[in-house]
Amino acid sequence: MASISASVGSGGVNKTADVLTVEKLLNQYLDAEGEAPLKADGVVDIDTILTIQNYQRDVVGIASPDGKVDPGGRTWQALDSGQGMKPPLSGASWWQANQAKYPNSDKIADLEKPFRDNVTKFIQAMKDGGASVTVAATRRNETRAKLMHYCWKVSKGQLAPDKVPAIPGVRIQWDHGNLAKSKKGAQEMSDLFGLAYEPSLTSLHIKGLAIDMTIGWTSTLKIKDATGKTQELAAPRSGESNTKLHAIGAGYKVVKLVSDPPHWSVDGR
Repeated sequence: MASISASVGSGGVNKTADVLTVEKLLNQYLDAEGEAPLKADGVVDIDTILTIQNYQRDVVGIASPDGKVDPGGRTWQALDSGQGMKPPLSGASWWQANQAKYPNSDKIADLEKPFRDNVTKFIQAMKDGGASVTVAATRRNETRAKLMHYCWKVSKGQLAPDKVPAIPGVRIQWDHGNLAKSKKGAQEMSDLFGLAYEPSLTSLHIKGLAIDMTIGWTSTLKIKDATGKTQELAAPRSGESNTKLHAIGAGYKVVKLVSDPPHWSVDGR
């Protein structure tokens, strides 16, 4: 249960911490209504007051709303108890409704310089030499990375569901008050994300310094290295396992992580 120490809204005391608490609850109401959220900045403005009035009228049933939330008053009790608010989604339901809001990129243009330029040169050299190159991922959405990380942690019992830190802009229920149910929801998300390893919160993908790509060729690949010298590469005809190609990539400052088949990065991590 939350609390406020003084009134918030029209003519209220409007302490910053209290305003932030009310804004958070009002945004849950707006989310349930399919409306855009308030700017949660701890400042009462006309949008805050109008939203309080609408909540008082539509949910609390106050015929003449005053746009103010008083500690212990009817409006506060309704907000604090969640009236007019849909409970946050979790597990597969959350994933299906929301994960598309946090897409990863497969565009080389989204990588950071100078790694972006080095990748561009390396890929062009491979293509000029006759290789096929398919890019699966470049920059990873930071919010998506956090969701992946925490659903893995909760599903494996490595983090208590009530200890998952808030993720800005994400309304999700991790803790169901029942550990088995909480882990089940997290496992559903982990499965839908297709996780096989624990996702990192410090991945070079988040920083735009890594790329996942599948590389292959037939016959002999004739590729120019970073010095401009042509190198001939035969079997194995795969970017995953050809150590000569790995060495050429390193010359372009695109370094292979051997333990992760498609992964290349600025430093091999």
